[in-house]
Amino acid sequence: MRKIILSVLGILFIIGAFYVAKSLISSKNRPKPVVQKVVKTVFVDTVKNKTIEIVIPANGSLVAQNRIELFSEVQGVFNGGSNAFKPGQKFSKGQALIRINSGEYYASVQSAKSNLYNSIAAIMPDLRLDFPNVFQKWQNYLNQFDLNKTTPALPKVDSDKENYFITGRSIVSNYYNVKNLEERLSKYNIYAPFNGVLTEALVTKGTLVRNGQKLGEFIDPSVYEMEVAISKTYADLLKVGETVQLNNIDTNKTYKGEVVRINGNIDATTQTITVFIEVKDEGLKEGQYLEAKLNAKDEPDAIEVDRNLLLDNNKMFVLKDSLLDVIEVKPVHFTDTKMVVKGIPNNTIILKRQVPGAYAGMLVTPYEEKKNATKPAKN
Repeated sequence: MRKIILSVLGILFIIGAFYVAKSLISSKNRPKPVVQKVVKTVFVDTVKNKTIEIVIPANGSLVAQNRIELFSEVQGVFNGGSNAFKPGQKFSKGQALIRINSGEYYASVQSAKSNLYNSIAAIMPDLRLDFPNVFQKWQNYLNQFDLNKTTPALPKVDSDKENYFITGRSIVSNYYNVKNLEERLSKYNIYAPFNGVLTEALVTKGTLVRNGQKLGEFIDPSVYEMEVAISKTYADLLKVGETVQLNNIDTNKTYKGEVVRINGNIDATTQTITVFIEVKDEGLKEGQYLEAKLNAKDEPDAIEVDRNLLLDNNKMFVLKDSLLDVIEVKPVHFTDTKMVVKGIPNNTIILKRQVPGAYAGMLVTPYEEKKNATKPAKN
């Protein structure tokens, strides 16, 4: 009985192995699935060479072309000026910006002027006797001498004898001593050299001002300058008098400027050259940040494309018969996002946007914008 059972199991195992082998053989003959090739759609553009205006971007902040820092050369109590000495206060040309109390010093000047007058008056009798021909001009000088006005220049000496006589009486030394005191007296008042506005005030009325102390800043708000640094490559392309477009990044407002100076020295560290641009506008303020666009030159037979389309510094992808190919180009100018290139024939189809994983020989299809069909109007 046992032998019969083992025989039946062996027969069943052989039959099962036969069917398993048959299924394995049949599975090898199944056709492999066909992998469909993916064709990428790309954005393209047709080359039309033209003259490209190369614009150099630069930026900087505005500084008043006419500005003065106010310092005191004398000591005294600050008395104010024609208007309140506060930031934002406007002054017209000739108005007193600063008045410092000069009462004590004024008295010493008047004393020196009186001594000069007395010393000249003391020599008049001798002049009448010894120099009758010059007596009248010195008499006229005394007649026009006014202690409340600026001391007039001494009469011109006609001879050495007269010069020795006048000098020996210390007239000349007394005169220049008075002029020196008058010059220092004028420093107690500071007048506006132009129409402008006070941008900084460091003292108030009643403050004790010391010699050398800074008092404030005064500017002319009608004319500003902007200093920009550009590459030395364009040093020979820029010219004084060239018009420059200035943009306010915050408000998108544009201004018209003019190149007024170009530094002849190249910065050894940055290899840049400094250009000064003058701009006039009532809406501008000192310290305002602007962006300048300087017209460097016109580049003929060139196109402007995205900078990321450049390969290996001098190559670009083109489309030929639905296949990508690579050609050599000549980049002539770069900006942050764009570049100007030459050397691409007209009507050449180039990529308009970068394609990830692109390679020469890659099969692509150009993107075509679908135009919406016009629906017939209903009656």
